[in-house]
Amino acid sequence: MTESVLQPESLAPPAELQRAPMSPAGRSFGWLNDKLTAFNEGRTPLWWWVLFLPAAFCAMALLPAMLIYKISTGVGVWGNNMPVMWGWDIINFVWWVGVAHAGTLISALLFLTRQHWRTAIGRAAEAMTVFAVAMAGLYPAIHVGRSWFDWYMFPVPTSNGLWPQFRSPLMWDVFAVNTYLIVSTLFWYMGLIPDLAVMRDRSRSRVGKFCYGLFALGWTGSAHQWHNFEKAYVVLSGLATLLVFTVSSIVGMDFATAQLAGWHETIFPFYFVAGAVFCGFGMVLVLLIPLRKWCRLEDIITLAHIDKICKMTLLMGCVMGYIYAVEFFIAWYSGSPYDAWVFGHRMFGHAYWYGGWAMIIVNASMPQLFWFKKVRQNLVLVFIMAVLINIGMWFERFTIIVGSLYQDFLPANWGVYYPTWVDLGVYLGTLGAFFMLYLLFVRFVPMVPVSEVKGAMPQANPHFGNGKGGRA
Repeated sequence: MTESVLQPESLAPPAELQRAPMSPAGRSFGWLNDKLTAFNEGRTPLWWWVLFLPAAFCAMALLPAMLIYKISTGVGVWGNNMPVMWGWDIINFVWWVGVAHAGTLISALLFLTRQHWRTAIGRAAEAMTVFAVAMAGLYPAIHVGRSWFDWYMFPVPTSNGLWPQFRSPLMWDVFAVNTYLIVSTLFWYMGLIPDLAVMRDRSRSRVGKFCYGLFALGWTGSAHQWHNFEKAYVVLSGLATLLVFTVSSIVGMDFATAQLAGWHETIFPFYFVAGAVFCGFGMVLVLLIPLRKWCRLEDIITLAHIDKICKMTLLMGCVMGYIYAVEFFIAWYSGSPYDAWVFGHRMFGHAYWYGGWAMIIVNASMPQLFWFKKVRQNLVLVFIMAVLINIGMWFERFTIIVGSLYQDFLPANWGVYYPTWVDLGVYLGTLGAFFMLYLLFVRFVPMVPVSEVKGAMPQANPHFGNGKGGRA
């Protein structure tokens, strides 16, 4: 009787409390190799071309045309005016920085905390980070006006002694975004190396073997290489995790240093970090939900992974609701008539009231639906909510920037901001470039890291198959 009580089977939790597996159980390493590389080695499906061709047109035709027209004509082609000197250029810059953040948080921070559920979704999130940061970095280069003077923002000494003005918030953005782009790219590429070697060994064409072998850097999978790989990966994870918090904090301080009602708030660094992570989780869901089905990865990216991302989104949605409440409380408690005016008009103004209500309803109220498991398991509903989260976060940036500028301290200067077709064209071009790069990544590189998923499988445990009740 005592022996039966101590059996592992009797100690298992009831079915309703058991967690869904985070890795494919009962599968071999060979099956995993075939499964994760099948989409890369097979024929290009029709859905890929349907998505790729419009994205490529926006990236390779629309975006260059808009940039050439803007640079050759001037920033007057945008809708910026006085007092709204910042418009869609800064709105989209902050939005793209936000999209980039969840990828690093999922992959780097969860790696450092040894959360194995990140393995199936980490690389897809990392790729999102790299491409989104590249889109964000485009905007500081073009909103300065005279883009041919962009090189002044880099510390390149010249005979005239021209150095960057480090007291300018613009310089903070340049160094923060460039640092984030470099570290996130290295972090993403470092994780790719073992799988590039897998693709090199499996490739049947000379071109494939050469290209994959070139970027695999001679990887053979020796113990010495794995030792160096793991040390470098931990270092890059730590750097990337720090940059998640510092980059958005610097972007938030761009606003907080201004003596402007609606911007001059000490909560902005934390505000922008939380908003960036929240927006990034929304984009992760937008990308993963359709791709897991189209690439036939339901056994790898399971409902349990989507469930955990939804829970993280719920957490950040609660944080966003708290921040919105703190903002309105500070505006009331400070006694400043200017702050009270700005925040009152965010919700009940004549021009942009819809932006304030959109960010409250979508970013703070709607995520509360994720408290219910039935909602988290309904992928169609989750996908729609994720799209709405990205739209809501865009409206939040619009409300913060335009909603604080269009009515300044002097009523005679008040004006309404309307974006132009050039604003819209540049934004659509960056969206197209982002999705084009992401589709190319999915087509030619395993979207799920083969080596990391293997490490999370039961067979990777050195004690697997040993002891009583184990499987060989």
